[in-house]
Amino acid sequence: MFWITIFTFLMTLVFILWRPKGINEAIPATIGAIIIVLCGSVSLQDLGMITETISGAAITIVATIVMANVLESFGFFHWAAEKLAEKAKGSGIRLFWYVNLLCFLMTLFFNNDGSILITTPILVMLLNNMGLKNQQKVPYLLSGALIATASSAPIGVSNIVNLIALKIVHMDLYLHTAMMFVPASLGLLLLTWLLFLRFKKVLPKKIPTRVKGLTQPSYHPLKPSIVEHTTVKERSKFMRNVLLFVFAVRLSLFAASFLNIPISIMAVIGSLILLGWRWVHLKIPPNDMLKKTPWYIIVFAFSMYVIIYGLNNIGLTEWLVQFMHPLVSGSLLYASVLMGVLLSILSNIFNNHPALMVGTLTLVQMNLDSLTLKIAYLATVIGSDMGSLLLPMGTLATLMWMHIVRKGKVKITWWEYIKITLAVIPPATLFTLVILYYWVYWLFGGVL
Repeated sequence: MFWITIFTFLMTLVFILWRPKGINEAIPATIGAIIIVLCGSVSLQDLGMITETISGAAITIVATIVMANVLESFGFFHWAAEKLAEKAKGSGIRLFWYVNLLCFLMTLFFNNDGSILITTPILVMLLNNMGLKNQQKVPYLLSGALIATASSAPIGVSNIVNLIALKIVHMDLYLHTAMMFVPASLGLLLLTWLLFLRFKKVLPKKIPTRVKGLTQPSYHPLKPSIVEHTTVKERSKFMRNVLLFVFAVRLSLFAASFLNIPISIMAVIGSLILLGWRWVHLKIPPNDMLKKTPWYIIVFAFSMYVIIYGLNNIGLTEWLVQFMHPLVSGSLLYASVLMGVLLSILSNIFNNHPALMVGTLTLVQMNLDSLTLKIAYLATVIGSDMGSLLLPMGTLATLMWMHIVRKGKVKITWWEYIKITLAVIPPATLFTLVILYYWVYWLFGGVL
């Protein structure tokens, strides 16, 4: 049972990262989970506990993706990219900062995978239509991808694995954000600045102020019968109202967490209202979401957790507890830095999804005091969301990004990616981990 579980875990990772013939990552994860159950590493009782743990997180993420799909129907993301070109006012440097701001907000409002999947094709189209050279496109696309992925750290709701881990450590979204938002945001600012310094010489000084043929949404944000009468002002007002609604839904998640209401309920309500809004304006019934929504995310998350729980049952986390407990329990600073570094290493070797699950299961078995447990958990999130970006295989989001930019005929090799990340990811991650310690210690005075 021991060696079957280890072998199954390793082979599952190989097929998830390799994805022969483009197979969905949920397929090898599901096969691996079935093997883990059949060999006895995970019991039927464990399956019930796993379902309870991931259900809320999965529903929240799926509801968020539905909202993103609705906004895409409105043409919101094309409109946002068009505004990027206008706001840049012909400056390539200004465009760099606006692109990273957009990617940060996209992850904050939706999730990291959605941010990559939605913004990257639009940015590729924007940069191609501007007529930029390949080396001039890379700074915008790579920095945007790194910021989009790392931006899931400030709030736990932007990443399904973060949400699952929150459930495991019994930490609500409100407290997570209070402890994490400031240090993670400062870390993101440093990461963006380091990327800017690295790319400054390559960024074009002048870019076109208007890009023809960019705004081609599938559906118009107003009724088809009045499309010809829609003004730029009316369109901007509509998009602003949609954005304000999404922002309100996002805030409702934190309010729900504070009031001990399942955040998945608020996420579902928000997505249903937005679907109704689209139905009224575009006359599009919500049944198209059955095809557009990536339901495989639920299967993937469940299957990966089954495999990780199997590793837990055969003693992997017990070994990690014995190894890490003397180090983590030494001080809050050690807990932050060491757990963050450990998860960064594990994420780049095994991918951040299983790494964060292993790290979280390990923490809850260490019998740490409340404050040390929480700061160590937040450090694992930083390592999983930011430290994992050192290698392209560290996250599924960066692997998807590599595929999208190549499809858009932008050339970037793994070595070119790593040359950039080696210079920016380690210092940004360590800085964030240290700031996390000082922020949490100041916030709670060493007591929670």
